[in-house]
Amino acid sequence: MKTFPMFLQMQGRRVIIAGGGEQAAQKCRLILKTEAAIKILAPALDPELSDLHRQGRITWCPDLITPNAFADAALVFIATGCPGADASLHMLAKAAGATVNVVDQPHLCDALTPSIVDRSPVVVAIGTEGTAPVLARQIKTRLEEMLEPRLGDLAALAGRLRDRAAHRLQPRDRRDLWRWVFSGPVRQTHAKGCEREAAKLIKSAIDTASFGADHTGSVALVGAGPGSKDLITLRGVQRLQEADVIYYDRLIDPEVLDLARRDAERVYVGKAPGCHHWPQDKITGVLVAAAKQGKRVVRLKCGDPGIFARGAEEAEALQAADIPFEIVPGVTAASAASAAMGGFLTERGACDKLALVTGHSHADASPPDWQSLLQPGTRVAVYMGVAHAQEIEDQILSTGHANNIKIDIVSRAQQSDQVISHCRPHELVRTIQRDKITNPAILFVTRYVETASSQKYSPRMDGVPIRVMTGH
Repeated sequence: MKTFPMFLQMQGRRVIIAGGGEQAAQKCRLILKTEAAIKILAPALDPELSDLHRQGRITWCPDLITPNAFADAALVFIATGCPGADASLHMLAKAAGATVNVVDQPHLCDALTPSIVDRSPVVVAIGTEGTAPVLARQIKTRLEEMLEPRLGDLAALAGRLRDRAAHRLQPRDRRDLWRWVFSGPVRQTHAKGCEREAAKLIKSAIDTASFGADHTGSVALVGAGPGSKDLITLRGVQRLQEADVIYYDRLIDPEVLDLARRDAERVYVGKAPGCHHWPQDKITGVLVAAAKQGKRVVRLKCGDPGIFARGAEEAEALQAADIPFEIVPGVTAASAASAAMGGFLTERGACDKLALVTGHSHADASPPDWQSLLQPGTRVAVYMGVAHAQEIEDQILSTGHANNIKIDIVSRAQQSDQVISHCRPHELVRTIQRDKITNPAILFVTRYVETASSQKYSPRMDGVPIRVMTGH
């Protein structure tokens, strides 16, 4: 972010608007929604501003403007409509140490005016750092449609009852109360105009703690998707926002964690290959222990928790401890990787069977034997296979069908530094070394039906930044 969004306290503070025409009037309309004192600096006022001055809602100073005119202002808007005059006034305001917004001149702005959805005290500000005001207005329109007109009144009602809730309920119960208020029958009742009835419902819930509060600890095994935060499911986001503690993997994008409540505890339990600081039994142990303390726990995993993520072991431990748990599926790496190439996991008439396999099993096991799956019309997605590329290459070559097999490799799918490569079986190791491919990566080993063996993915570059490397 080049700009930092923040709401300023305006009650009893001064806002200076330099200019007396339409641009100044626009800024005046905006600030009149606050409790700030507005002072207009201009030799003359347009009819709208003159009327506001007569009503006593603004003050007007037609005198010569000096730096002292901007002293102690919470915010200064410069809006004369003349670029030259605006630039000169900007210099005077900065000489007074003011925070300045110059209309239509972002390079002179300390602060940018966002598009605003006003359901006071609920206020949503949308900014694009001055790059796309039309987009900001489009987003504003969508939000105006989503948020009912009386929502601010409900928020104000909740604010008046916060102290009552604080005296009677514990922190977790308070969170449950307000979640119930804003997502259930109270909000629906209030939206119909029945404020008194809504207030009675909230007061009764506070006094009796009858809002469905559940003090039982629980665990949600949540799939975060392949990396990008916009590929986690809505349910996954909801569980993150409800969580008291989050145990997350090594490959989780930090931006995904930003979707959680700010006060949720975050615990890194990553396991790097060959360096297992958090062995699986320790992870399952802390999940059980946290849930027994009554906490809402999220175990956040890359991809899908049910695909090569050891989710079954964690679920088994939770079940044995009689801990309620939920599995929230996520976009698995194979789906993300095929989409990154602009292709599909199955293709009618060419590849109608799909197998998901792992490139390695636990330490004492033999390498997985999946080559027998490579029948015509089959695609095998190999997870965690890069470190075992030589074994995979040798195994494919030993099948006798290598000439009908094509390999696609996607590393860090759907992320800004993803790499896509294509090769034939005998080139696998060389391609991985040449293109510096590392995990996390998916190897797609495809044996098309003989009549369509020439079909290939056609990597596209629209929407997702990718670097495509092709073996020869």
